[in-house]
Amino acid sequence: MAEQLTVGRVAELAGVSVRTLHHYDEIGLLEPSTRTSAGHRAYSADDVERLREVLTYRRLGFGLREIAELVDDPTTDAVAHLCRLRGLLIDQRDRAAAMVTAIDGELDARARGIRTTPEEQLRVFGTQLYDAIGSAYPATRRTEPRIAARIWAALGDARTVLNVGAGTGSYEPPDRDVTAVEPSAVMRAQRPPGAAPCVAAAAERLPFEDQSFDAAMAVSTVHHWPDPVAGLREMRRVARRVVVFTYDADDTRWRQRFWLTRDYLPEFADLLVGWPSLADLTGAIGGRAEPVLVPWDCVDGFFEAYWRRPEAYLDEHVRRAVSVWTRVGPQAEQRAVSGLRDDLSSGRWAERNRDLLALDTAELGLRLLVA
Repeated sequence: MAEQLTVGRVAELAGVSVRTLHHYDEIGLLEPSTRTSAGHRAYSADDVERLREVLTYRRLGFGLREIAELVDDPTTDAVAHLCRLRGLLIDQRDRAAAMVTAIDGELDARARGIRTTPEEQLRVFGTQLYDAIGSAYPATRRTEPRIAARIWAALGDARTVLNVGAGTGSYEPPDRDVTAVEPSAVMRAQRPPGAAPCVAAAAERLPFEDQSFDAAMAVSTVHHWPDPVAGLREMRRVARRVVVFTYDADDTRWRQRFWLTRDYLPEFADLLVGWPSLADLTGAIGGRAEPVLVPWDCVDGFFEAYWRRPEAYLDEHVRRAVSVWTRVGPQAEQRAVSGLRDDLSSGRWAERNRDLLALDTAELGLRLLVA
């Protein structure tokens, strides 16, 4: 390959338009290293390597802002990028293959005059929710240091810690011997280099002996487990101490205080139907619940994080990294976002929620369960 490639040649080889490459240059995503004698863009080998990463992430469904965060990550070298991309592509391939197999099975059944049940038709889509939303996590989901301090303090003097539903590794204490458990291949592929070793397993079936760890922790994950009580009992079985960051589904007061669920997204209440009570959750680990206040400038972009920054909910990247928006469906999401945008523009939101601007923290039902 020539040392420098023209923009036209790069576009031809990559299967994109010159206009696309110009756009990447304009937004700072991919700036060619040099120019030809005629003043045209020219791409080096390093430029081409970066473009390969950009295009792969793009074809996996990442947004340009997310891609910029990923390719500019100072903790990730070229090999780590390739390993992450390989994991994501393999997971995409495997899920596509499973869907093809399921569709082939239904075609065969219909050819024999057999109509599959609704449950059978939907089972193929019943993958882990984080496989659908996980690719958006790097852009907005980070460790919030004030919440992390509460979690790490609750771990006490534990030296060995199991992180259940670990995702990309947020909130894992850096000064302990951590083992992670995460069922989603998408999330596992995004764990940074040097992160704790991660086991592919579900909370309800932890592959460890009784009392294997000093402590077990779970952060913003219990609400996605098929059987939360069973998962918490498993944590109690494998660890002497249990720390869980979750929310209180029983307390309707915080949903009325939180303007997003009260005024724009009443469907949120439907997501809590059948959710175990706080007493059931604490009972499963034999512990207690402590309230966790949400700071107004919370850096972890979970659902309640932007209670004093409403404009954030208009950002597609913010919403895609929060499972609530996926679970309520596109119609409810579009209606909520449209209503919020109108109210922010007219000043109605500020009029209704003026008292919030004087608060540094808010009580929005988040709880730390400790046993």
